[in-house]
Amino acid sequence: MSNNSYLSVYAKSFSWAGFFLPKKTLNKCSALYDFCRVADNLADDEEKIENKEKKFNQFEKDFNQKKFDNPIIKNMWDLIDEFNISLKIVHDLLIGIKSDIKESVKLNSKKDLLIYSYRVAGTVGLMMAKILRVSKKSSLKSAIDLGIAMQLTNISRDVIEDYKNNRSYINKNFEEITSTVNLAETFYENSFYSIKDIPISFRFSILVARRVYRKIGHKILNKKNLNNYQNSGKIYVSNAEKVLETFLSIIDLIKLSFVYKKDEQIKHDHNLINEEINLDERI
Repeated sequence: MSNNSYLSVYAKSFSWAGFFLPKKTLNKCSALYDFCRVADNLADDEEKIENKEKKFNQFEKDFNQKKFDNPIIKNMWDLIDEFNISLKIVHDLLIGIKSDIKESVKLNSKKDLLIYSYRVAGTVGLMMAKILRVSKKSSLKSAIDLGIAMQLTNISRDVIEDYKNNRSYINKNFEEITSTVNLAETFYENSFYSIKDIPISFRFSILVARRVYRKIGHKILNKKNLNNYQNSGKIYVSNAEKVLETFLSIIDLIKLSFVYKKDEQIKHDHNLINEEINLDERI
């Protein structure tokens, strides 16, 4: 995998966790991430809205028409065919990213927030799980949970930056930032036990990604108030902290070996999402 792949450039936490994946699987995960990031970049580029819309619509059309001269699109279709990924999941992702191509974005409820987080990140978690050969329904739902948890962490971390770009996913006060981190915590919890159903060669990598990302939320809570939060700049996990979280992931791995929960005991907070999107049809 080239050093300038999107996986390395944009997702240091994933890149760190990916170190523990078999190379062939990492390349497939990277192909998925490249597709997601290219689509996301079209929405985030500093251009006029009309230009962004035009480019995004062209990318979506090229994807639907299987324009394989674009290697990003070809690699994505290879994944769809190899791992039997429902096109509904890919279209959910594209709808989510497209919803950011506006002069201003404002989410008004927990339901809006969870549906958006499912579309732009839960979908990625679900597709990643399919690449990792997960087939159990409850475990695929947990993969959605982990994606949502990570997106809620992102939103909690980037409130100031998003406001500057006229994007208001949550309100700019520390109480709401805290409640979003705590909401993320429930989704991180919901994602844990089903990791046991991921093939063992992939399991540790997912535990590491989960811990490293979750650490960002803990660091946000430690800021205590909006002033400290604003003054701290971009909150990230240092390499030393990543090493610690990696060691703690070994404990998670051992814990998973001894703890068992039946599928019906693992809760998934998907009611609000299912009011608009039937997740069972995606899984």
